[in-house]
Amino acid sequence: MMEFKTLLFGKQGPVGILTINQPETLNALNTSVLKELGQAFDKFAEDAELRVIVLTGAGRSFVAGADIAEMSGLDAEAGKIFGQLGASVFRKIELSEKIVIAAVNGYALGGGCELALACDIRMASEKAKFAQPETGLGIVPGFSGTQRLPRIIGVGKAKELIYTGRVIDAVEACRIGLVNSVTEPGMLLSEAVKMAEQIASRSPLAVQYAKEAINRGIETDIDTGIAIENGLFGLCFATEEQKQKMRAFLNK
Repeated sequence: MMEFKTLLFGKQGPVGILTINQPETLNALNTSVLKELGQAFDKFAEDAELRVIVLTGAGRSFVAGADIAEMSGLDAEAGKIFGQLGASVFRKIELSEKIVIAAVNGYALGGGCELALACDIRMASEKAKFAQPETGLGIVPGFSGTQRLPRIIGVGKAKELIYTGRVIDAVEACRIGLVNSVTEPGMLLSEAVKMAEQIASRSPLAVQYAKEAINRGIETDIDTGIAIENGLFGLCFATEEQKQKMRAFLNK
């Protein structure tokens, strides 16, 4: 059983539910929360049964942002180190062999939006709000938001949201491709778990390779991306699972 001070974790077969449990601070990301998130994903990597993780927040917030109380006293070097910590943890989430679904139940502002961006799939409650408000605080997004947001919603719209700090609701977030779906608040977690179970029912290695092909391919030119896909496609044929599933299909 995984035990944390700032997180809650529960497991239902191949699906894990990880909750950032600091509702009194709207789940703000301080050093302790970031370090525990990193530790959690290190432990997830050791669990072969665990296939999909649903990430959400306790209370009325997913994550309201990085902890301004902690950031306010930082100098340039300490600020850089804090940004590097958040960026490295989010990159670990993004590169995890597990599929990660963000169930955005409320505010996803600043670092909270950046955390959602690092997940594979984003599902939002009708109450969810998204923004990158950092320019109003005299800083830029520091947990890789300037890199992931344009890759997901396009450069022009990302610049608009980062430059203005405008808060958008779940419907607009879905329209611009920031989230995959919007659901009633009381149904969010069950819908996220349902998707997680559907993903977990597929071939483990095929899903893992698909994630790797997409993540690596999107960061390079299309010819290199196609070569990456082709290599992983070939590796699938070295597995007994591929042979069994194709035989079963042919024998229907």
